[in-house]
Amino acid sequence: MEHKEECTGLNTCSGRRVAVVLAGCGVYDGSEIHESSAVMVHLSREGAEVYAPDVDQMHVVDHVKGQPTQEKRNVLVESARIARGNIKDLAKLDVKGLDALIIPGGFGVAKNLSTWATQGKNCIISKEVEDVLKAFHAAKKPIGLCCISPVLAAKIFPGCELTVGHDTECEKWPYAKTAETMKELGCKHVNKHVTETHVDVKNKLVTTSAFMCNAPIHEIYDGIGKMVKEVVRLA
Repeated sequence: MEHKEECTGLNTCSGRRVAVVLAGCGVYDGSEIHESSAVMVHLSREGAEVYAPDVDQMHVVDHVKGQPTQEKRNVLVESARIARGNIKDLAKLDVKGLDALIIPGGFGVAKNLSTWATQGKNCIISKEVEDVLKAFHAAKKPIGLCCISPVLAAKIFPGCELTVGHDTECEKWPYAKTAETMKELGCKHVNKHVTETHVDVKNKLVTTSAFMCNAPIHEIYDGIGKMVKEVVRLA
């Protein structure tokens, strides 16, 4: 399949157009900024198009105190901070013009793109997000997910293979119970180090743990880099 090169917006001259879906701005109530930035840096030689749903956040968290506030913020507006304003409403995403999808982590995935934060395996995925994931999957186009975002695939694609790091909780892996919950949804969880990825060849899913691990940022960056590389390769 030929890909037309173009140089617009966040796109550089490249043959791959990758949709990046954000969930706000900030680890506790939106997209994790370091993960989102790592995705964008590793995609800078490809063509990145950033999207976010035009909905209110579940809540706003004071990142100094770690406590919710009375503020109200919009997911699209907040995500635009990371995208430097170059962002589109998720409702306008057209899978036909795109080659792959990547969703960074952060609690916004579990709060704004789904209800995983409050309902776990019984959560509901936002209809817009579910429709986008199913559209890429049906088109056999690769999907990259990191940190907590693999739970979206776990809920939508039973039987898929994923990693959120390790399945035994410890100081290094404080969120390991997530892996057990994904197994309860009928998925195969594969233990991987933070700098590694897992590729579900059948479903074209590429996952890496990112900040599910207590690891230095350079290791998070390296793991996300491998995820992006695999997603582009599969595209």
